[in-house]
Amino acid sequence: MSLRIQELWPVYFTEAHQRASQIWKQDIRFEKGSRVHIVAPSGSGKTSLIHFLYGTRSSYTGSIQLNEFNITGMKPAQKAVIREKQLSVVFQDLRLFPTLSVYENINIKRQLNPYHSEDMIPVMVERLGITHKLHQLCSTCSYGEQQRVAIIRSLMQPFDFILLDEPFSHLDKENSQKALDLILEEADKRGAGVLLADLEELPIFPYQALYHL
Repeated sequence: MSLRIQELWPVYFTEAHQRASQIWKQDIRFEKGSRVHIVAPSGSGKTSLIHFLYGTRSSYTGSIQLNEFNITGMKPAQKAVIREKQLSVVFQDLRLFPTLSVYENINIKRQLNPYHSEDMIPVMVERLGITHKLHQLCSTCSYGEQQRVAIIRSLMQPFDFILLDEPFSHLDKENSQKALDLILEEADKRGAGVLLADLEELPIFPYQALYHL
């Protein structure tokens, strides 16, 4: 089981963007269960890459395949099924619902295609130190607290790969480590791959493969 990109290139990029990229216009296969670190300076298309892989944007040439199925050519409804069952994500901009509580933000994702029982929500929230926010609106949370909400939400569903776009940018070292430990534990339960994209290399992430975008 794998996620493969072939000759991927954002349509809005110029040739100058390619530089010595190890991702753009390459043929790369990410295997299920692998831990991949993508280091990408500002302007290199890190967030675009995550959106392309997750199927929320298609403004690129080349192709993306999941288990030999071409995601690029899928209809929106087909992509939605992939996102329910095989791909999870933590977006850089989080995409939480500010008028819903922390609990509701997490549970709304779990209800779409449950992997965990509802009882796991307070357990994970406690592990990441935001129990006191559980029944408060997300709009009352700091950005670091919201990042932890988004991480827990991403772990409520089944997935073969989880995509992480700067998931710890507003967390201190201790909370980053706690969040990463939880992500890796959950990925291991599923035998899933982890693709973490960030502006620079994160020493806490025990990657097996490193790519520079």
